[in-house]
Amino acid sequence: MSELPVKRCLVAFAARDRQYLWQVELPPEATIEDALRAAREQAALEPVPWDDAPVGIFGELRRRSDVPHDGDRIELYRPLAADPRESRRERVRRLRAGRSGAA
Repeated sequence: MSELPVKRCLVAFAARDRQYLWQVELPPEATIEDALRAAREQAALEPVPWDDAPVGIFGELRRRSDVPHDGDRIELYRPLAADPRESRRERVRRLRAGRSGAA
């Protein structure tokens, strides 16, 4: 008797102070939503935005209905505190303003 095929995925969420990782085993046709459901069962009461966070695989945004492959890292994304491009522009403006005042 042979075992049913499974795929293993890692579900990840990084809070500001901690990273959460859950290894899940799924049937081959399982979706990202299925993986999130399986991880949620393991997570107990951890503060994770399961229902509304954007999701992706290895840094690429995906739909919850997409089917991940064996070994994929499924990520839940939290909103950024600030736009990194705008933060850099602001640092450059402050640096330039500091130089012009020093002359």
